[in-house]
Amino acid sequence: MFRTLRFDAVLIQAVIAGALSFAHLHDLAAAAGQDGWKAWAYPVSVDLLMVAAWRRMRTDTSNRDAWLWFTIALTASLGANVATAGMLDMNNVPAWLRILVAGWPALAFLGGTLLAHTPAPKQEPEPMEQADHEPVPDLTVERAPEPAPELPPANPDPEKAPPEPVPSAPAVAVPPALLDHARKIADAHHAQTGAPIDSETLRARLGVPPALADSIALQLA
Repeated sequence: MFRTLRFDAVLIQAVIAGALSFAHLHDLAAAAGQDGWKAWAYPVSVDLLMVAAWRRMRTDTSNRDAWLWFTIALTASLGANVATAGMLDMNNVPAWLRILVAGWPALAFLGGTLLAHTPAPKQEPEPMEQADHEPVPDLTVERAPEPAPELPPANPDPEKAPPEPVPSAPAVAVPPALLDHARKIADAHHAQTGAPIDSETLRARLGVPPALADSIALQLA
């Protein structure tokens, strides 16, 4: 409730002050020889220049041009208020005041154009805060080469090797993939030693039970 009343009071005060300043500028322009609609255009020109300069000052507080034109418009408004308060004979306006009133449109046009076409300052992005921790060095992990499978030592005298028992029939079913892998190992063993691989060696190489190794050796024979 109090906030609403305070806002209304400020708004009413602003309207009253603006209306009085507007009327003083109109009376001064009319006394300086600007009659008709021209006398009403002067307060509009002064107020618009002041608003434009004020908006530029809000976006760029370091803009000297905005401060300059705001000061000029404020001086024109305050001068009209003081002049119409009995400080000046409104029926006999001096020549220098007539010159200022007549030259105001050109001055206001120049100020408004400069304020409208002055580029706004570019906001540079803020640098990102660097973390306090130390950077992690790049690590390269090298995998050691896997050792080649060791083959059993070759029999120096294949002819004196004991004969391998030949199973009569496979007792365990052998998957095709395991049989193919066993055949490759048997071929490598035969190429290295010159003798067929025995069931015990095949079992050690494949890591299978003895019954399955015997069945594989039987099928490879």
